[in-house]
Amino acid sequence: MASLPLAPDSPVGVLVVDDSIVARAVIARIVDSSDRFMVAGAVGTVARALEFLRRATVDVILLDINMPEVDGLTALPDLLVAGRGARIVVVSSAAGDGAAATVQALALGAADTLVKPSAAAMSTQFAAQLLDRLDRLTTRAVPPPPPPVPVIQRPAPPVLSSGDAWDIVAIGASTGGIHALGHLLRQLPAAFRAPILVTQHLPGSFMPYFAAQLALLSGRPCEVAADRMRVRPGRIVVAPGDAHIRLVSIGEGEAAIRLSHDPAASGCLPSVDPMFASLAEVFGDRALAVVLSGMGRDGAEGAARVAAAGGTVIVQDQSSSVIWGMPGAVAAAGHADAVLPPDALGRLIASGRRP
Repeated sequence: MASLPLAPDSPVGVLVVDDSIVARAVIARIVDSSDRFMVAGAVGTVARALEFLRRATVDVILLDINMPEVDGLTALPDLLVAGRGARIVVVSSAAGDGAAATVQALALGAADTLVKPSAAAMSTQFAAQLLDRLDRLTTRAVPPPPPPVPVIQRPAPPVLSSGDAWDIVAIGASTGGIHALGHLLRQLPAAFRAPILVTQHLPGSFMPYFAAQLALLSGRPCEVAADRMRVRPGRIVVAPGDAHIRLVSIGEGEAAIRLSHDPAASGCLPSVDPMFASLAEVFGDRALAVVLSGMGRDGAEGAARVAAAGGTVIVQDQSSSVIWGMPGAVAAAGHADAVLPPDALGRLIASGRRP
C-alpha cells in the first residue's frame, strides 16, 4: 500500500467497523471532531463493511476484533482487498501490549493497533491516541517525488562454498513492517542458512509472541536476542524491545550479540542503526542490510555504513509500504542496491546473488 497523498483541503475518509452502537457513535464523534478526518460510514458487521466498500472508497478503516458472525482478524485480509489501499487500524479491547491478537493483526496487514477502552471509559486520552494514529498514517499533501535511485552494478561476487553472496542478513522495520516481513520470509527456502537478525520497532511485551509468529511464518527457529548469544546459521534472532542488537566478532568468521542501551541518533529503542553499523564492522562486504516499511529515518545511517563497507543494501518499494519513511530515506541517499516489494526482496535474498 502506498502512502496516502491527499490534497491539503481533502478530508481523510474513515470507515468505523464495530458491533457496539455506543462505541461506533463515540469513535465517530472523535473522528469528526478534527477537520482533517470525516466519517464516511459506520457499520456493525464485516458483511456490511464489505458491502459498503463495494460502493465507496475510504482512506482508513477502524476495525474491532470481537464481532458477531465474522471476527475482525478473520476478515482482515478480505477488508484489505476490498479497501483498495485503505489503511486498517485495529481498535479493540483485545489489542493490548503483548497480546497475541495484536501481533497477529499486524502480521495480517493491519497498519496499527489501539486498545479500545469500554464505551463508558473512552476519555480524552483515547481520543488523542486515536487521532494521533490517524495523523501518523496519513499525509496532507502530495510529497515531492524521490530522487532517482541509482542502481549500483557490481561484478558478481566469488562463489563460496555456501553459494551465497552474504554471510548474514539484518532486517530493520517499523510501522507496516511485520506484514512485509512475513511476505519476505515466506520466499526463503529451508536451504537458506544465513543467520537473520531483525530489529522491529515494538514494545518489549510483544517480543515473545513476535518471535513465535516469525518462527511460524518462516519455518525456522526464532528467538529474542540475549546478551552474548552466538549467531548461528539457519536461525532468526529479534531485538528485544528495550535494547539494540550489536554484533561482535568471536573469530573464524563467527559473531555474537551484545545488547546495548546507548542512545541512538534516531531516538528509537531498539534502533536499526546500531545493528547495521556493527554488521558492517564485522561482516564488511559479506553483509546484507534490508529496510522495510516504517516511519522516520532509523536505519539510514547504518545502511550508509554497510554500503561503505562494500555490503549490499536493499529496501522495500514505496507502493507496497504502509509508510515509506525508513526505506525511502535509504533510497533517497543513494544507498539502495535494489528497491522492490517484500516478496521480490525475499526471492532476491533466496537467490544468493547481489543485485
